[in-house]
Amino acid sequence: MLILGAVAMLAAFAFSTQSQAQSGLFTGLAGVWSGGGTVTLDDGSSERIRCRATYAVGDGGHGLNQTLICASDSYKFDLRSNVVAEGSQISGNWSEMSRNIGGTIQGRGGNGRIQVIASAPGFNADISLTTRGNRQSVVIKSEGSFRGATITLARS
Repeated sequence: MLILGAVAMLAAFAFSTQSQAQSGLFTGLAGVWSGGGTVTLDDGSSERIRCRATYAVGDGGHGLNQTLICASDSYKFDLRSNVVAEGSQISGNWSEMSRNIGGTIQGRGGNGRIQVIASAPGFNADISLTTRGNRQSVVIKSEGSFRGATITLARS
């Protein structure tokens, strides 16, 4: 369950480095992105994961609504997030629809990289995201029943 919040945040904080200087942090994200990677669970086992994200960008690139559906061999989830960027500061909320859980997002972005913390009761995840053109690289670390994830998304 803890991976749900972490994966949600990875998609919520993707941004385009090409247009950052000209407008909001999320400018250039609108559309569908997909990809995969691996998740590592608390017992040390790893699974492949496939994800599809849909981004709706607003407020001149300063607002982002996102839907992320991911599946591995052992679970599927439906995540939603709503975040805003004020300068380099990022904040917002996330929820996992099928499990009725959610929390907050806080962090910073700039120079093609975002560093955030995704929180919920009993859960914190450090998330680093780097975007280069139409590809996103995400690294998530947590101390819960989910140790981390490495995921790569590409614009469809």
